[in-house]
Amino acid sequence: MSDTYVLVHGAWHTGAEIEAVADGVRAAGHTVYCPTLAGNNPGDDRSSTGLEDAIASAVRYIEEKDLTQVRLVGHSYGGMVISGVADRIAHRLKRLVYINAFVPLDGESLNDMVPPHYVTMFDAVAAANGNAVTLPFEIWREAFINDADLATAQAAYEKLNPHPYRTFTDKIRLSQPLAALALGKSYLNCQQDTAMPHGLPWHPRLSERLGLFRLVECPGSHEMFFSNPQRLAQAVIEAGRD
Repeated sequence: MSDTYVLVHGAWHTGAEIEAVADGVRAAGHTVYCPTLAGNNPGDDRSSTGLEDAIASAVRYIEEKDLTQVRLVGHSYGGMVISGVADRIAHRLKRLVYINAFVPLDGESLNDMVPPHYVTMFDAVAAANGNAVTLPFEIWREAFINDADLATAQAAYEKLNPHPYRTFTDKIRLSQPLAALALGKSYLNCQQDTAMPHGLPWHPRLSERLGLFRLVECPGSHEMFFSNPQRLAQAVIEAGRD
């Protein structure tokens, strides 16, 4: 049976960087879309694009393609976006899948869920770069793509783009807790992910906010989209299937 997936990228990415995983899901017979969110397209204004702009761009993408019964997948920052999308067009969705992703409460920002030293770093980088943030390579290498060799990590890093910082600082508005949504929910936990320290983990700290959810785990880093896309595609299917 063919299902419809929409994969929502994380910070510093576009839809192009997650196509390798999408191809793995397509190979299993499913239809997969990989939009690029407002704020991450070439030429987008990083200084003023906010979280609501990104959410609205994903809603618009799904509505313009008239997609229904969608398995909506969000990676990292993409968890903020799919949470907002689900709050607005739940009737078009079948299941939410969070890949080591943020699961917000109403009135919470992404920065509210990360360690203080990240906020300090982001504040300084944004202040020097027109309210756009990037990751230093050293952090990318050790915390985000620690399961890849150096050449893979460097090649992936070169594909990243500056990210609009307002999407990290804006508070999301949700009409009800995500746990109350009458949708299937899954959390995919990549077990060697240290983008969030294991003392402040993705799972179960954030996943449990989904209420009833399916847990899928696999070995790998935060950036399996580059380091092991085929294994991540398999896990996405396990998380997204009925």
